[in-house]
Amino acid sequence: MGGEAAKWTRRSAMIGLASALAACSGGTYQLGSRSLTLPWGNDGSSGGDGGGGGGSPMTPLTPTGSGNVERFGRGPVQVALLLPLSGEPALAQLGRGLANASKLAMAFIEASPNIGDNITISLRDSGTTPAGAVNAANAAVAGGAKLVLGPVSAEQISAAAQVTRAANIPLIGFANNGNVAGPGVYVLNVLPDTEMKRAITYLREQGRRGPAGIFPATPYGEALATAFRQQAMVAGFSPSAVYTFSDLSEAPGIINQAKPMFDNGMIDALFLPDRASAPAFAGLIAQTGLDKDFVQLIGSADWANDPALLANPALSGAIFPAVDEAGLNAIRADYQRQFGAPPPPMATIVYTATILANVNTLSLANPPYSAALLTNGSGYSGRDGLFRFNANGRSDYALVIRQIGAGGTTTLEGARL
Repeated sequence: MGGEAAKWTRRSAMIGLASALAACSGGTYQLGSRSLTLPWGNDGSSGGDGGGGGGSPMTPLTPTGSGNVERFGRGPVQVALLLPLSGEPALAQLGRGLANASKLAMAFIEASPNIGDNITISLRDSGTTPAGAVNAANAAVAGGAKLVLGPVSAEQISAAAQVTRAANIPLIGFANNGNVAGPGVYVLNVLPDTEMKRAITYLREQGRRGPAGIFPATPYGEALATAFRQQAMVAGFSPSAVYTFSDLSEAPGIINQAKPMFDNGMIDALFLPDRASAPAFAGLIAQTGLDKDFVQLIGSADWANDPALLANPALSGAIFPAVDEAGLNAIRADYQRQFGAPPPPMATIVYTATILANVNTLSLANPPYSAALLTNGSGYSGRDGLFRFNANGRSDYALVIRQIGAGGTTTLEGARL
């Protein structure tokens, strides 16, 4: 397939959650910008940012339906945290790691003399199914929660949101699928729109004129292609070409089709967001003899945790938007010391959400966590840097621009919304 006329669907193959967890690259999609692979939902729709490994020793909870709940914090405002603590083992391991990140944030709050202890977190097991998310959300509402944090997958967020909307309680989920956001439902993660906007803005400021993109025919590929088109037009570009592929055997044909536009300057920047296929496309481009300085290759945020990709010579000089790793590095030692394992990369998102929930102008307001307060245009400073919620429930997340070089990656530009 190739060109604008091709029908594409998006970057994650239509696979179940279990098979998605079994394959950390290829046709699957991260829970955001960092590493454990989860789809946009059990049918191939996406989850939030993941942590490849980083599970930690925490006593597993039985499903919420059994009535078990763990509480931490000592403030008057009740906040529920819905995470997968049972079910699919890899996802349950992630859930326990993220629960520990929330505990670490609460410990920071309690140890800080200038921060009031405003909330108590009720940790509830969402399992890995929509039904589990509904059960956990019902328990949260019955427990008096004024705010729900989680779950991590888009499918579970949609299920839990049916409960929280009916109870007029805001929910902040951790998927990177903006389609599940809406009135009363917020998504805190790196969304396709965010990373495309960041990269395209950088290209424009560098004087590039002809961006194009190659996207896999998967759910996430479609999301990125849509975001690419929209953000390119907002930036004043007329995208030269958008290509799609269902199999890497189509790659040579796509490059051959694009080569005349490389040669005449119509394409001077090419997005290759899929980390599984990017090296193959970059290798084919190199074989054409095209000057790397003439066509800038651009990846996506999930390039950041793929050492093999970052060491590939064909991608030397390529750039990609990414979460600033300073936030994760800042909590790494404390997390390791307290929980006996490295933090999952998504830990900073849940850490940030916990700190946000405790902000006194939100938690102690009447009513607490109103849409007007949560969508403050100035945004908030989280563990990864600045972020904000928009009126449509989607978030903007500050990202850096990195470049691949012979000695690893360097930061070309610091974190910006």
